[in-house]
This record gives sequence, structure tokens and C-alpha cells, in this order.
Amino acid sequence: MTLDNSDLLTVEERLTRIRVDWPAPDHVPIDRKISIPWAFGYRANDLDDPYEPAGWLADPSVPRLLFLPLPPEGGGHGAAGNPDPSWLVTHYEDIERVYTDNETFSNVGQAEFQSYVGETFRSIPIAVDPPEHRRFRIFLMQFFSPARLNQMQDDIRRVVVEMLDEFADKGEVDIAWDFARVYPVRIFMNMMGFPPAMFDQFLDWEWEILHSNDPGKMAASMTGILAYLRSFIAEKERHPDDTLTSSVVNGRIDGEPLSDDDKIGIIWFLWLGGLDTVAANIAHMFRRMARFPEIQRQLASDPSLVPTAVEEFLRMHPVVNSGRRAKHDFEWHGMTIRKGEQVQCLNAAGNFDPMRFEDPRRFDPARSSNRHFSFVAGVHICLGSALARRELRILLEEWFKRMPEFRAKPGSDTSVYPGLLAIRHLHIVWDPAAVKRN
Repeated sequence: MTLDNSDLLTVEERLTRIRVDWPAPDHVPIDRKISIPWAFGYRANDLDDPYEPAGWLADPSVPRLLFLPLPPEGGGHGAAGNPDPSWLVTHYEDIERVYTDNETFSNVGQAEFQSYVGETFRSIPIAVDPPEHRRFRIFLMQFFSPARLNQMQDDIRRVVVEMLDEFADKGEVDIAWDFARVYPVRIFMNMMGFPPAMFDQFLDWEWEILHSNDPGKMAASMTGILAYLRSFIAEKERHPDDTLTSSVVNGRIDGEPLSDDDKIGIIWFLWLGGLDTVAANIAHMFRRMARFPEIQRQLASDPSLVPTAVEEFLRMHPVVNSGRRAKHDFEWHGMTIRKGEQVQCLNAAGNFDPMRFEDPRRFDPARSSNRHFSFVAGVHICLGSALARRELRILLEEWFKRMPEFRAKPGSDTSVYPGLLAIRHLHIVWDPAAVKRN
């Protein structure tokens, strides 16, 4: 399948290029069957805006429901952990419905990689539907409340300053590998109480589970991480402390202790969600600033823009697309959706819907109306979204207090995956003599 985003092509011509004649349920019209693996972040590009190839799928003339059949040789479309054929929604209004209509769409079964090794516990809270979901969400939100994040803020800032000081005078850093990969994970591991010595092993396990697409490696890594987490949970049960893991496993919901399955389901999902989402966001953010130095100048000259700029970075780099399953048969946009069928949301298109965002391809650090889907929406909005925002804001605040204008190192590879894979290495350079001394 050739990726061609030429402005000379009409929407219908683009649709023609991505249509496929692959097996699908009989009720799926042939003209709705498409293949777009590049839109799910599993194919790198070196565009100024790496999400541009998928943006046209939010055009008003694109059908409101498309379908992603499995290719004849098997394999999925880049939705990690979800190899099923699925309906696809690309417009903001439809994505919002999928995320918020809990009577029609279910989250049961989401992010349950543990099934690869025969485990039956649920990933909590993401794989739990309302009304049960509410009791888990309320229990967990106390650990991500504004008051708790305010308590963490000084430690987050200390980590940022410490890491910046390590390379500021060198005039060069691999911002993806040496900073983005490390910074949020340090915060997360300290919050959970995990020993720093597990850092590299955690990242190796996580990479194999989410990104290897190798069933053997996924199973081995799942076995490894679940054995570790269960032993860690047992240790916190024997010796409680003030870490998040201990608070969860020794906590109570409605006065009752958590079951063993609930404990591993929560700690496993916190582990899965805490390792590379913010890292991917940072890599995308710095790549964009390196390519568009005017963004750096705006934020350096007006730090009050940092909070809205963070939202704009998040909107323009949606690293995760998410799906739900139909709870019952229903008709939608002239199509029949059957009970149990998957409906995939392409946030990489919805975040650029011109019916929702004015001039959606323009980066506007002061954009005031910015209700994007980068943390999903509805009751399953990302549990750690407030922490992620806090980490990104503090990073930008401290960066522009100290660092001069930077650019990509000449000759370095700046290609990027428009998704969670992001970029493994991004070398940036600056004039060390221009570093601001505080």
C-alpha cells in the first residue's frame, strides 16, 4: 500500500488508493473496506507534521464509518493488542460518541495482554465498564488528585533540573533516548516504589509486549513482569509503606479489601500505562520544536503560554488510538454494527477535524478551545493524564529557564513514528555558551 498524501488528489482518489478487497462480514459494503497501517503509527516518516497523512480522513466528505478487515495473511492494523477486524471512525463527533456512549460501547477486554499467557484477571480500570468502573476509578483517582500532584511537584522539578544540568554544558543530547525515555519513568517508578535497578528490565519487557508483534517474546515478557509484580505486591502486603503500590494493595473499596485479581489487575495496568506514553509525547514535542524554532522563541519569551502549548503538543501528537466493542446490534450512519464488533477510533484524524478545530494543522500555542482525544475521553479518560500534563509543563518551564535555542543535529535521522513508538533517538544541539546560568 503506497502512502500518498498529495494535495493534488481528491478525497475519493485517496479513498480509492486505500480500499482493499479483503474478507469481511457480509454486512460490510465493499467500498468501506480499507487498509491504513501507516495511520496507526507503525510506519515512520520524516514529514514536518508526521500525522499529516492521516488528517484527511477527518474531511467532511470521508464516509463516517469505514472498515478495517484483516489482510489475508493475518495480522492487525497497528492497534496494539487488538488484531480483530474493526469498524473505523475518523470524525471528531463520532469518536466522541464511541468514548462516551457507555450504553452502546464496551471497554471489556481492552489492554488484556495477559491473556497471551492464560491469565484471566482484568486490566483495571480500563477493561471495566460502568457502573462497576466507577468504584475502581474513585478509589484510584485519590492517588492522582491535584493535592497529591502538588505534593509531588517539587520532586518532579528536582528530577528535571538534575537531568538538564547533566547535559546543558555539553551542547548536545539525544533528547529521546537519554532524556524522554528516562525522565517520566523515574517519576513513575518512584511513585510506585519500584527499585531503580529494574529500570532497564521494565523497559525491555514493555517494549516486547507492546511493540515486538512477536507472540513468543510477548508471552515471555508477560510471564516475567507478572511474576515480578506479584512478588512485589506480596512484599508490600508484608511491609506497607507510603508508595502507590502499597496504598493500592493494602487499600479498601467500599470498606472491603481488594481481591488478588483486582490487585494484580490494577498494578499491572498502572505499570503498562506508566512507561512510554509521556516519553513518546516528549520526543514528538522536541522534534516539532527543533523543526519550528519559532515555537521555542514564543515559549521562551512568554512562559505563560506553556499550559496551552502543552495541550497543543498533545493534540498534534496523539500517540494512542483506542477502540470499543458494540454491546448490541444497532444502525449508525447507514451501516449495521453487530454486537461484539470492534469500533476503532482514529484519534490521529479526529484531533485534526476541521469541524472541531479551526485551522487544525497549524500549531497554535495559545489555542483556547482544545478538547482533544490524546488522553481519550469519557469515563475511561487516561487515569494519569493530570500527571502527564504536570510533567510536560514542568519540563518546558525548566527547559526555557536554562536552555538556548536548539536544532536537530545536522546529519542525524529525524524520522518518526506517528504514534506510541515515536522516535528512539533524536539528537539536538545548541550553543553551550548561551546556556542561562541561574
